[in-house]
Amino acid sequence: MAEVFDVLVIGGGVNGAGIARDAAGRGLSVLMAEKDDLASGTSSRSGKLVHGGLRYLEYYEFRLVREALIEREVLLRAAPHIVWPMRFVLPHSPEQRPAWMVRLGLFLYDHLGGREKLPGCRRIDLRRDPEGAPIRDQFRTGFEYSDCCVDDARLVVLNALDAAARGAAVLTRTEVVSARREGGLWRVSLRDADGTAREVAAKILVNAAGPWVERVLRGALGMNAARHVRLVKGSHLIVRKFWDGPQAYLLQNSDKRVVFVNPYEDDLALIGTTDIPFEGVAEEVAVDRAERAYLLGIVNRYMRTALTESDIIAEYSGVRPLYDDAAANPSAVTRDYVFDIDAPGGQAPLLSVFGGKITTYRKLAEHALEKLRPFRPDLAPAWTARAALPGGDMAGADFARFAAAFTARHPWLPTPLAAHYARLYGTRAEAVLGGAAGLGDLGRHFGGLLYAREAEFLRAQEWAHTAEDILTRRTKHYLHLSPAEADAFGQWMSA
Repeated sequence: MAEVFDVLVIGGGVNGAGIARDAAGRGLSVLMAEKDDLASGTSSRSGKLVHGGLRYLEYYEFRLVREALIEREVLLRAAPHIVWPMRFVLPHSPEQRPAWMVRLGLFLYDHLGGREKLPGCRRIDLRRDPEGAPIRDQFRTGFEYSDCCVDDARLVVLNALDAAARGAAVLTRTEVVSARREGGLWRVSLRDADGTAREVAAKILVNAAGPWVERVLRGALGMNAARHVRLVKGSHLIVRKFWDGPQAYLLQNSDKRVVFVNPYEDDLALIGTTDIPFEGVAEEVAVDRAERAYLLGIVNRYMRTALTESDIIAEYSGVRPLYDDAAANPSAVTRDYVFDIDAPGGQAPLLSVFGGKITTYRKLAEHALEKLRPFRPDLAPAWTARAALPGGDMAGADFARFAAAFTARHPWLPTPLAAHYARLYGTRAEAVLGGAAGLGDLGRHFGGLLYAREAEFLRAQEWAHTAEDILTRRTKHYLHLSPAEADAFGQWMSA
């Protein structure tokens, strides 16, 4: 007889992992199935921001911005190791928006979400303040405000870890081949990467497949979608950091869009993003030359340092599955989320998720569970708003104090390596070390900050199976290894 779960979640991106975690914490038996690796789609290809979405105020998305600003503070407390504050400098360009509009937007941004931990906005003189040093002379006035950066792929993994710790079964590289209602349950056929098939049953099915939500509905479930997603391509470039200071920059463009230029991985900069309607296969999305020219052109309009394609050391592109609200402009399409529930006769409900963004994933999951409450009156109350994610349970959510103490406890660790372990793993960093007392105990050194001990930990504890799982999603070591070093690590992983 097939094993029966209370909830089966299709999709191991941030929404799927968040829903699995929330459901498991409410006492439900949960299985989450992801056809590839965790966060292998949209959730590892974002702009790496936890933010309210300043420009969404122009589209009167006040509820969404308020919810996102509140969630920004929640995530800062829940995961201070992978979510951290950053100041953003917005050079004023009167051709795009008048100063009064920018000031009003920043005032709302400071007050809509009950800001507690982050400093408010301020006006700066770009000719005198150090933050203006990399900006061209024609831009004289700027505004500085707060938002947060996030390690997006690790956010997904931490939610999956917490779900598993609370009893959920997490299956990566496992595709939902088909699902049919039968006898008040969903009968679900699964197939893993080597072709092995199995069947399970579920009382509730959640379709959180992101860009593939409609494909799952039409294919595996044999249903028509009542709602639709609009696929929008967003691309990012990575270059060497070309300014001093920890601040990021928000640059306005003539098409009313904005581009972020953020410090990334200590000595790098992340530039993004584009907003282009996407009609192709989501798995094949890639940066094109026009996008490179678009992003570099905006940066070069504002910055003294002129960038060319030769400065790009890496790039990535992702497909955002936005809820289709029929907006003509892709940049105006709502970043809000919508649920669709199909439950004929109140039996074997199917909840499909359309839209959403990383910042509001936890609230999305909480709302999803509340949508399912009519089918599970015994559902426990919401709980995630005050719960730390794995590794985030540090005193006062004070990462700087934690990192200093961790470094002091392990004086044999080079400072950059200690900072790496503290930032990626938080209070789980001790488990990564596994009692090591010297660099020799960390095993083979592959280059950069990558040692075998960390790779072994990720393989044993975080569902990492391939070199790419480790180099590009669990960590960002791929940015700091030579091609030969990355190839050697790939051979080691395969062996």
